[in-house]
Amino acid sequence: MNFNTFFLRSFRILLFPFAILYGLVLWVRNYLYDRQWLKSTHFNIPIINVGNLSVGGTGKSPMVDHLAGMLKQRYHVGTISRGYKRRSKGYLLADASTTAVEIGDEPMQFHLRHPDIAVAVGEERIVAVPQLLYDKPETEVIILDDAFQHRAIQAGFNIILTDHNDLYTRDFYLPSGDLRDNPSSAARADVIIVTKCPPGLTENDRDDIIRELSPVPGQTVLFTSINYGRLYHIVSQAPSDLSRELEVLLVCGIANPTPLTTYLEQHTASYDALFFSDHHIFSIDDLRDIFNRYEKMKGKRIMLTTEKDAVRLFKYRHELRDLPFYVLPISISFLFDGEKEFHRLISTFIVNFSSTP
Repeated sequence: MNFNTFFLRSFRILLFPFAILYGLVLWVRNYLYDRQWLKSTHFNIPIINVGNLSVGGTGKSPMVDHLAGMLKQRYHVGTISRGYKRRSKGYLLADASTTAVEIGDEPMQFHLRHPDIAVAVGEERIVAVPQLLYDKPETEVIILDDAFQHRAIQAGFNIILTDHNDLYTRDFYLPSGDLRDNPSSAARADVIIVTKCPPGLTENDRDDIIRELSPVPGQTVLFTSINYGRLYHIVSQAPSDLSRELEVLLVCGIANPTPLTTYLEQHTASYDALFFSDHHIFSIDDLRDIFNRYEKMKGKRIMLTTEKDAVRLFKYRHELRDLPFYVLPISISFLFDGEKEFHRLISTFIVNFSSTP
């Protein structure tokens, strides 16, 4: 569980009865779907679902990004996300004029990274899938972002993610913990990916985690770590590098900034941070606070944010264009030669789906 303060921990423990009730409701709902008393809709197209059992911070966006980059080499790919905290409602397909305000930060990030794929948002995925296929009939594969709990759609291939430092087996139901689904639901996944692992994770540590997760027969457990790329300016895109001489002001609104702050501790002289809530919509007052904090820093200094935050800050590009305001990109890498197995599993699913009468 992610207990950030003693007060929060104490408060969440007091909510334990509500967590028990929430877990019971989840169990009943999943039972009804498992018995097919609640129906799931199947679509005649390969659908890959990337999700988790907890709220936020497991690395879904980098995984969707990796999967989209991998699949678009061979297929016409579409992604569908909810579009959290967007200002629009219903189904929307991204185009050249789309902004993060309209579709949300993570879908906008996918759209900027992969302008050659169809990026759509929609609260009701069961409505968004046929609409995307109508708008983009050439689509051959659909990636559902964060839809593992949305059982109204029967995805053909399910991937669930769990943070190396916060495995779902060690968590509890909301609001006492961070689980939003029953741990037993993990059995529905084809692949469990343990994310944000230290690059030097040993084989013994890997085997201990696999034993703790207790995968069902036929289920694969893979491991990934975070790779941080080279900085680029938020407006000009000019590249730059971190160094041990730099003082950094981190502007960050993501669910779990710990891996990022650890990275900065290792690669900069020092850092200060302005933390915002996940998917925070930056205001002009926030921008003033950022500038005021930056002005108080001494020495060789820059401002730094994540790609996810950058798409929400880009509306202030005129204010930022002449300032040292940089973006730190991330990607994932598979440990223990797992990428080959991941590619094999995904390819086998799509080929077999396509060959099924």
